[in-house]
Amino acid sequence: MGNVDKRKRLDEKVFSYQITKNNTVFIEYHGKQVMVVKGKEAEKIIKRIDEAATDKDIQLILAKVTGNFKRGNEKDPCKRAKG
Repeated sequence: MGNVDKRKRLDEKVFSYQITKNNTVFIEYHGKQVMVVKGKEAEKIIKRIDEAATDKDIQLILAKVTGNFKRGNEKDPCKRAKG
């Protein structure tokens, strides 16, 4: 994985996923559903997850699929400012 996750955000396991019987992939970020993937795209994601060596690799796959962590300016939804 090398230099992809400089801030170690993916060590926190912020993403989770669920695969249904009909190969639909539900992706969650901090427990909130952010994406549903079906069809051929879902099959590609499932294959990549199955081939992943570590949990961190899975986190990176899910981050890339959802488009998070590409710009480096994402804010943690658990630490939002009040007011």
